[in-house]
Amino acid sequence: MINIIYSILLRIFVVFLIYSNMIKRDIYLDRIAPFIDKPVIKAITGIRRCGKSTFLKILMNELERRGISPDNIIYINKDSLKFDFIRTYSDLQNYVSEAFNSDQGKKYLFIDEVQEIGQWERAVAGFFTDESADIYITGSNADLLASDLARLLTGRYIEIKMNTLIFSEFLTFRNKSKAEKDDEFALFMKYGGFPGIHRMEFSDEVISQYISAIYSTILLKDVVTRNQVRDVAMLERIATYLADNIGNITTAKGISNYIKSQQLTCSADTVQNYLQWISQAYMAHRVSRFDIKGKRQLELYDKYFMGDVGFINTILGDKFQDISGKLENVVYLELITRGYKVDIGKLNEREIDFIAAKGKKKMYIQVAYLLVNEAVIEREFRVLESVKDNHPKIVLSMDKHFGSERNGIKWFNLVDFLVTPES
Repeated sequence: MINIIYSILLRIFVVFLIYSNMIKRDIYLDRIAPFIDKPVIKAITGIRRCGKSTFLKILMNELERRGISPDNIIYINKDSLKFDFIRTYSDLQNYVSEAFNSDQGKKYLFIDEVQEIGQWERAVAGFFTDESADIYITGSNADLLASDLARLLTGRYIEIKMNTLIFSEFLTFRNKSKAEKDDEFALFMKYGGFPGIHRMEFSDEVISQYISAIYSTILLKDVVTRNQVRDVAMLERIATYLADNIGNITTAKGISNYIKSQQLTCSADTVQNYLQWISQAYMAHRVSRFDIKGKRQLELYDKYFMGDVGFINTILGDKFQDISGKLENVVYLELITRGYKVDIGKLNEREIDFIAAKGKKKMYIQVAYLLVNEAVIEREFRVLESVKDNHPKIVLSMDKHFGSERNGIKWFNLVDFLVTPES
């Protein structure tokens, strides 16, 4: 009995520690720091529950630490029923104007999930023009700043794209050292990187239910409701198809043909719409192919990666068998979080998993589970050897020891790559 009580109290204490000590995500703090108190709107975008709300609260705490009065900070969270009355840009305008009726001190405005407010851009553009406040907004839709109305903000904002936790952040949230990385990576591959899982008991049943709830919320709120999807069952089939084909060439026509093989009907145009809406909600990321020889973007035959690797188990359970595809998903999210623009490479009839570019920096990456025999080694290294430029070329695998390089192509253990800061 005493052991049971002790176990319960320990869990409560751990949860208290997590809530009372919000873990800073330095990647994004470093990116936004140069723009604090500068005349640009700060827009943080990303999948629901990736940590945008906590990020805003950390920023607000930092402002108060600097001596900013809480009376000069407005926080509006559209996921909270407390702000349900703010439905249109005029509601927003009236609320903010009334709250900022004092002339004392600089004002700061934080709006979480701003896309839930009709024509929000009008009010935000007005606040910016009138220099009413230093403005921070978040949104869970990739087209947040792409609408015709959003052109009101052109040249007035910077966008910071936030993702779920990458593996190094996962270790930080777990308070684990790099020495424990191998065991922790197995958990990361299973549970993914939603920050909220670290407020839960780390068990398959609990985490699975939590991620399933996130998945359902995104599917219904950010895809179905937002785009008035009528055939929800078909949407779910397409999302399942994407999860089951990570890292494989995917086309709307190919999915349409697959659906027909299941004795159902869904046109390629309809599939394309569903794919677009899924991508806009960050449930999955579409990655284009780049013809290295022709130096041009290819318009067909994209690949899709899930917005969080934890979705794979949620959608497919134990059915998913392609460990290499799952590892590619992890590396893709790692690269975009590090700030790289990522394409799939095509060189003649061969494929390079990733071309990652950031400014003048560029690298080519192949991802494999294990380099088990000479045929696999030849396949992974040969295509990189065919690229005739001086940019770094890397093979990542789960092998513990392979060798540092082959013909100028470097090899790294994949987990070591994930926990090693960029030089």
